[in-house]
Amino acid sequence: MEQAPPDPERQLQPAPLEPLGCPDAGLGAAVGKEAAGAGEEDSGVDTMTHNNFWLKKIEISVSEAEKRTGRNAMNMQETYTAYLIETRSVEHTDGQSVLTDSLWRRYSEFELLRNYLLVYYPHIVVPPLPEKRAEFVWHKLSADNMDPDFVERRRIGLENFLLRIASHPILCRDKIFYLFLTQEGNWKETVNETGFQLKADSRLKALNATFRVKNPDKRFTDLKHYSDELQSVISHLLRVRARVADRLYGVYKVHGNYGRVFSEWSAIEKEMGDGLQSAGHHMDVYASSIDDILEDEEHYADQLKEYLFYAEALTVRTFSLKGMTTKLFGQETPEQREARIKVLEEQINEGEQQLKSKNLEGREFVKNAWADIERFKEQKNRDLKEALISYAVMQISMCKKGIQVWTNAKECFSKM
Repeated sequence: MEQAPPDPERQLQPAPLEPLGCPDAGLGAAVGKEAAGAGEEDSGVDTMTHNNFWLKKIEISVSEAEKRTGRNAMNMQETYTAYLIETRSVEHTDGQSVLTDSLWRRYSEFELLRNYLLVYYPHIVVPPLPEKRAEFVWHKLSADNMDPDFVERRRIGLENFLLRIASHPILCRDKIFYLFLTQEGNWKETVNETGFQLKADSRLKALNATFRVKNPDKRFTDLKHYSDELQSVISHLLRVRARVADRLYGVYKVHGNYGRVFSEWSAIEKEMGDGLQSAGHHMDVYASSIDDILEDEEHYADQLKEYLFYAEALTVRTFSLKGMTTKLFGQETPEQREARIKVLEEQINEGEQQLKSKNLEGREFVKNAWADIERFKEQKNRDLKEALISYAVMQISMCKKGIQVWTNAKECFSKM
C-alpha cells in the first residue's frame, strides 16, 4: 500500500528551516538560526510585525521582469514573462551585504506555490496573487498582459505576495516556500512530491459535505457574508474609479486643445502674442501630465484589487464529519445477526473515538483559523486606511496643480 504523504496541517509550526543543497552561508545561517529560535516562541498567530523573523534576517525582492519564448507542456511555442527573485541577507560582512540567491520564476510557479499553501494551510488567509490579466482599467491603459506597464505593476504585486508570506508567522516557516526562493531546478517536482494535489482532490470531494453542517460557527457565516459584501463594494469602487479616470483623461486632453488654440492665436497677435504663447504652453504641460497621473493612480487601484482577491479567499471555514451509513441485506440467522451486532458495536465504539478526535481537531482548526482572521483584520484595516488616505492626498495634489496651471495662465493674460 502506498504510504500517504505527510500532512503539515497537523503541525502548524513546521520544523525549523534547514538549507537544502548548498546555498551561500549568509541566507542559510541567518534563516536557520532565527527559525530555530522562533520555534520556541508562542505558536499562536500574532500580528505581521511581531513574529516576521524572515524579514528581519533577509531581504526579498522581485527586481526584474523579462519577456521569454519557450515550449509549453504541449510542445507548442509560447511567449511568457519571467521574474527575477533576489534574496539578500541583511547581516553584513565587512560592511557589505551578501547576495545569497538569485533565480527566475514564471507566474505559473507563483500560482503553484499559492495552491500548495492553500491546500496545506486551510486555516490561514493565504495572500492573493496580483491579477494575471488587467481588469478595472481606464480605457486608455493597455489591458495586454505583456504590456510593459502592466508587467511592471504585476512585478510589484508578486514582490508584495512574497513579502506577505515572509511576514506571516506560520507561512514563513514552510520549507516549500524556502525552496521557492533558493532552488531553481526541480522545485516543481519537490512540490508535487508532497502529494498536495492528491490532498486537494480529496478536499474537492468533501466540499459538498461542508454545506450540510447543521450548526456552522456563526462567526464564519458572518465572515462569509462580510467577504461577499466587501468584494461587491471594492468591485464597484474600482469600476467607478475607471469611469472617473476616463472622464478625467478627456478633460485633461481637452486642455491640449486650449494650448493649440492659444498658440495659433498668438501667431496673429503682436501685443498679446507672448502672453497667449505662454498660456498655451502651460495648457500643453497640463494636458500631457494626465498620462503619468493615471498610471500612478493604478498603484492605488492595485492595492484595492489585492483586497478584492483577499475577499474571494475569505470563504466559510467550517469543519464537518462524513456521516456513516449502513445497509441491510435480507433475512439473517440469529448467529449472523449476533455477529453483525457485534461488528456494529465495534464500529460504533471506533466511530465514537473518531468523533472525539475529530471534535478536538475541529475545535483546534476553528481556533487557529479565527486567530489568523483576526491577524488579517488588523492588516486589512491598516493597509486600506493607508491606501485611501494616499489616494485622497494624490487627488488633492492633482487639483492643486490644476489650480496652479490656471493661476499661471491668468498671470499670462494679465501681462498682455
